[in-house]
Amino acid sequence: MTAMTTPHHQVATATARMRAVADAVVDASVWSMSSAEAASTLVELTRLEAQVVELRARVARHADELQVGTDVGATSTATWLAHQTRLTRPAAAGVVHLGYDLDTHDVVRDALAAGDLRPEQAVVILRAVKELPQGLDPDLVIRAERHLVDAASEHDAKTLRILGRRLLEVVAPDLADQHEADLLEKEEAKAAQAMRLTMTDDGHGKTCGRFTLPTLQAAMFKKMLLALAAPKHQAATHGPGVERRPGPERMGRAFAELIERISAKDLPKVGGTDATVVIHIDLDVLTGKLQKAGVLDTGEKISPSQVRRLACTARILPVVLNGKSEVLDVGRAKRFFTKAHLTAMSIRDGGCVAEGCDWPPWLCHGHHWTRWTDDGPTDLDNGGLLCPRHHARAHDPTYETTHQPNGKVRFHRRP
Repeated sequence: MTAMTTPHHQVATATARMRAVADAVVDASVWSMSSAEAASTLVELTRLEAQVVELRARVARHADELQVGTDVGATSTATWLAHQTRLTRPAAAGVVHLGYDLDTHDVVRDALAAGDLRPEQAVVILRAVKELPQGLDPDLVIRAERHLVDAASEHDAKTLRILGRRLLEVVAPDLADQHEADLLEKEEAKAAQAMRLTMTDDGHGKTCGRFTLPTLQAAMFKKMLLALAAPKHQAATHGPGVERRPGPERMGRAFAELIERISAKDLPKVGGTDATVVIHIDLDVLTGKLQKAGVLDTGEKISPSQVRRLACTARILPVVLNGKSEVLDVGRAKRFFTKAHLTAMSIRDGGCVAEGCDWPPWLCHGHHWTRWTDDGPTDLDNGGLLCPRHHARAHDPTYETTHQPNGKVRFHRRP
């Protein structure tokens, strides 16, 4: 830390005094404070905190103008401040930026300096004012700023954020609708770019995930889950005794039910087949004579009871295997591989058969090893699964295909 020099400036002297006062009460006990005094002190400390935040931001802006830290090689004042105070770099930069923002918005600065505004309220107001249309009359900007500062006496930062979105309706109602439409379009474009979904199997029967959705799709998703998690639906499907508000567990169950309710007919085909999970089981498991796990075409296993539950509503496709679990007969020959062929290949190949490729079966295509145009039959012996990249390579005349004893294929560029 940098030792503070002997203060001479009014602000530096006041800061030293505040530190001295704070040091004096480090070990002071508060147990004897009355309820009324504790309440008023807590409020005053909150106001004091706001005043210190404003003062720190003001000094940080000045320090940046003086390029404090360049004499020790710091790339910026924010970087120097982060190093000296152990703030994170973004937090330190936020202090400096707040100083510049407050310097151009006197109404917010004065309210924060007086302790009448909370720091998070100030940040929300500044952001709302910045989002006003460019070229707006400066007097209208000041009026908008003052409107939100006045509202801050009754509303917290969360509510101010909502009020800030409708700020133009107060100061320039004739421009409000178009401005709001422009903001929403920008937000929706950013949201579309920010959509994410991650799923991780923990290896113990559970998969956890995180997602980011635009507001519209998130609202639709929530409505779907609430419909399935609603007390009336739960009572109808599980009997009375579950008439309570949906919690996280109920919403999770609703999510699982929603997935099972989606019909593969309503989804695009994947690799030439319906987007349906295939479960490999023995007939004895299905009839309850044998307790053996079912194997999904994705590689995971599920319990026999789960298999039989799904079989109640699933389409069952018999596949004849020999003693080595090799598919002997399924479907009939056509120009293109049938769904039955592709299902059999997914069972046999387990994914793309190109050596070193890990693409799953539901993302692969059925490929004729001997082309149909060269009188190659459409059957399992002449077919195999290839991912789009390797399927294209199989049809590329600059490559030749070599079949390996283990059922894999290897591609070589022709000399």
